[in-house]
Amino acid sequence: MAGTGALLLMVTACAGRGTPTNQPAGDVSTPAASSSASVLPAPPEPNPPGKPRLTVPEGSAPVPARQIDATALPAGFPREVWTANGGTVLDIRAQEGGCGHALGEAVEQAADHVVVNLSETKAQTNQMCTMDIRYPVISVALAAPLDQRTVVLKATPPK
Repeated sequence: MAGTGALLLMVTACAGRGTPTNQPAGDVSTPAASSSASVLPAPPEPNPPGKPRLTVPEGSAPVPARQIDATALPAGFPREVWTANGGTVLDIRAQEGGCGHALGEAVEQAADHVVVNLSETKAQTNQMCTMDIRYPVISVALAAPLDQRTVVLKATPPK
């Protein structure tokens, strides 16, 4: 009980220190509360292609299963694809583990299909890595909206 009280006291004491959260570091002007214009937080940026995330970006639409060809993927590999940004970005559930990171690249974009190679970065040598498996969502940019084209998913060796 005493530990909880001490922690609460430290958090309360530290809350008033430092730069206010609504001002950039180094700004010595009047606090935003006294200014006439309110500062709104920037909207979240879309998931940039190539950067894994844990969840599907808001506003993404699932690609129907009939439009996904995942026959070249190993058993147990995720087979989930969404579109975003008017169909010009594919959000794909990938697989990674240990020190590796999932990668995706649109290697072919034809009139009737798009081929996406899914891979993983290699672990650095002499580095201890966990043996976990993660399923991040990665984004892959397309030259044109997916529309009715088929998404062909392939697994490639680590890079």
